[in-house]
Amino acid sequence: VVSSVAVSDDVIKVFNHMKVPKSSMPEEVKKHKRKVVLFCLSEVEKNTILEEGKKILATFVKMLPDKDRHYILYDTTYETKESRKDLVFIFWAPESVPLKRKMIYASSKDAVKKKLTGIKHELQAKFCEEVKNHCTLAEKLGSSAIITLEGKPL
Repeated sequence: VVSSVAVSDDVIKVFNHMKVPKSSMPEEVKKHKRKVVLFCLSEVEKNTILEEGKKILATFVKMLPDKDRHYILYDTTYETKESRKDLVFIFWAPESVPLKRKMIYASSKDAVKKKLTGIKHELQAKFCEEVKNHCTLAEKLGSSAIITLEGKPL
């Protein structure tokens, strides 16, 4: 299945804003920077759109729908030998989604990622348990070298 899904300008704008290091932002802008953004396919499945109002940190896992797929951008901070910050692209893919919808999301994922240049980490999750806390998220990121995630020791 080849996807013809377009990435909306709003998604690209929010992504580019998330990529800017906080240290280079004025204080007023820092307060409004998003930590987590969920986005999905529009009802006609031709565009990716932002899920308005879903800009939260610790509670985003509770908002993941068990009957639909989503793409998530998570602006995470973790520490290894050197501190660094990376955007993580999460492909939320619960098993209960109808097959046609699964195929559309899977075929659109690469097109979406091409528009969001600079993502260093990608993970796929099918169950909330896979991303429910800092330890499981660090494990999904595939690094045993992570010492802290979001300032919390592992």
